[in-house]
Amino acid sequence: MMNTTKNALLGTSLIAVAALALSSCGKSDSKGGAEATPSASAAPAAPAGDLEEIKPTFPKPMFVGTPVPAEPLPNLEKPHDPILSFKAPKGTTNVALKKKVTSSDPAPVIPGPDALTLITDGDADSSDGCFVELAPEPQWIQIDLEGSFNIHQILAWHFHRQAVIVKGVVVQISDDPEFKTGVTTVYNSDIDDACKQGKGSDAAWIQTNHGRLFDGKGTKGRYVRLWSNGSTMDDFNRYIEVAVYATPAK
Repeated sequence: MMNTTKNALLGTSLIAVAALALSSCGKSDSKGGAEATPSASAAPAAPAGDLEEIKPTFPKPMFVGTPVPAEPLPNLEKPHDPILSFKAPKGTTNVALKKKVTSSDPAPVIPGPDALTLITDGDADSSDGCFVELAPEPQWIQIDLEGSFNIHQILAWHFHRQAVIVKGVVVQISDDPEFKTGVTTVYNSDIDDACKQGKGSDAAWIQTNHGRLFDGKGTKGRYVRLWSNGSTMDDFNRYIEVAVYATPAK
């Protein structure tokens, strides 16, 4: 009962803050974002296969107070340097930018009716009003890429103002909008099978402003779906931005 009351109070307070800040989200910080361009530096020649280096733009860290260790999970990965770039076939772009997003929660708690548009607006900043908060229990968000693509990498930002771990993360690709057929799971850290997508064995991670890169393995598909089951902070599911780096499928 105490946890329920605590979560309810937290959700209420976040709603109030987000309502005030929503109008400024994505306008005050031009650096926050998921849109990537090839490196302009003197990078080595592309290896066989016509690969190029992609360097996403990362938002500034916005930890509230002094970062504290997150509640440990059995599958938590060991600390390592953030991944700041990756190789992908030439012509790879963020095809999720400005694309339509739907979710399993018909009425996101924060920040309002158009909340889901924030997930593909190119702004990965963690300011109030810049993230979407879905209800507790397993939830998903889904991006319609409006065409078939070979998906090479998926970069996702959850709420990163605190050092928390998102639970039950599952990342899937399909050509079926209902995800009933032809589903490819490219990442699964759901060790308890809370999302009912199968028990996963991938490592969980502590949230930072660098987000999380998932290898799409060149999987062909039109829709990308991401599951989660709350976090070590509370039971709500928070998303800031998702970028899908891909090339048109032939």
